[in-house]
Amino acid sequence: MNTGLILQRKKRQAKFVHIGRILGDVLKKYRHETDAELVQVWQVWDNIVGSVIAQNAKPAAFKGRILLVHVTSSTWVHQLQFLKKEMIARINDTLGKTLIEDLKFKIGPL
Repeated sequence: MNTGLILQRKKRQAKFVHIGRILGDVLKKYRHETDAELVQVWQVWDNIVGSVIAQNAKPAAFKGRILLVHVTSSTWVHQLQFLKKEMIARINDTLGKTLIEDLKFKIGPL
């Protein structure tokens, strides 16, 4: 086997790109427009909710103007219910449009 060909393959495989850099382009090409909006929410999520909440809750999907948020435990579901209105307002203000009307919290994978 040609060692030059093997080295070329290894060089191509070694070029890793963070998924966040390509996710938006892939979703725009293959998925519905609301998925691109989910990417926008995902990008601003940590800044909007803060690091403690971001470690325990992540946006997962849209259903109309409802954002499904996966959380780590029932305790977080309960706690985030108290913060829901503020979170919705901050997300919409940050994105400059009324994208979300409600948040639904569900225990799920982050």
